[in-house]
Amino acid sequence: MASQNILVTGAAGFLGSHLVDRLLAEGNTVLGVDNLSTGSLANIAHLEREPRFGFEEHDICTPFDFGRVDYVFNFASPASPIDYMRLGVETLDVGSTGTKNSLEVARKYGAGYLHASTSECYGDPEVHPQVETYWGNVNPIGPRSVYDEAKRFSEALVTAYFRYYGVNTHLVRIFNTYGPRLQPNDGRVISNLMMQALRGESLTVYGDGSQTRSFCYVSDLIDGIYKLSKSPKHGPVNIGNPTEWTILECAKEIQSLIGSDCEILFKPLPQDDPKQRRPDITRARELLGWEPKVSLSEGLAKSLDYFKECVAAEELAKSGK
Repeated sequence: MASQNILVTGAAGFLGSHLVDRLLAEGNTVLGVDNLSTGSLANIAHLEREPRFGFEEHDICTPFDFGRVDYVFNFASPASPIDYMRLGVETLDVGSTGTKNSLEVARKYGAGYLHASTSECYGDPEVHPQVETYWGNVNPIGPRSVYDEAKRFSEALVTAYFRYYGVNTHLVRIFNTYGPRLQPNDGRVISNLMMQALRGESLTVYGDGSQTRSFCYVSDLIDGIYKLSKSPKHGPVNIGNPTEWTILECAKEIQSLIGSDCEILFKPLPQDDPKQRRPDITRARELLGWEPKVSLSEGLAKSLDYFKECVAAEELAKSGK
């Protein structure tokens, strides 16, 4: 397949940077765009001398056009609870105005378009596992609504650009994902527990730990997203690992990996925290021939060195060296 010129918004983020790596590995030329509100240049530092990669520091809520592109991947948004609650209005802006601006680029150049949506569109689901036809159970004014509703609106906007303007759009609903480059202190389950265990701290579990999540290793997720971008499907597709873990089981798995005997500290469950989360990936299997390959134990082992480096960097910063 011929090389393409591809634009990736949110390119300095956790998922965006891994996506850039995959697109370059496939022979494409990539322009990354990020305002660095939650992304980090460290995530793309290894591409500094890559001639097929360029970077623009820009907030996509301001209209932009960096030249002709063949495909747009829109991954720009705060995505962790700590970030989107800190940047609530900005999260709503990027899900609405930012998404529209990136869609306009795809529309102008007749480019393909893939939007990174989220399992948060299902809210605290009453249908389990979650199928793409489920409309969700979301509190539109709760503390998580700035993220949930931004993503739900952006799905409507992306669908409208397909329906009214014929833009070749794709929608991926991303379930919990982890791996190297995940922000170490972003409030997500894996990063929280890994960092706490490596620091020798108590492991924080909210509620009684019986709430569930389904954790997908980043390489599996990116593979599914790449395959979706080549597909004829315009409606949403769940990409995630359907193996369901309780948070308490996850904490014990991390204890075992690290050899930690730190206690587990139970704290009150945050408002609107989903009780269960597991993707039905039938559509991805049938449409893309995709399913995850990396188990949680394997993925945590693959991530261990990265989190050790994060803890070492913290300790170095504290020492003032």
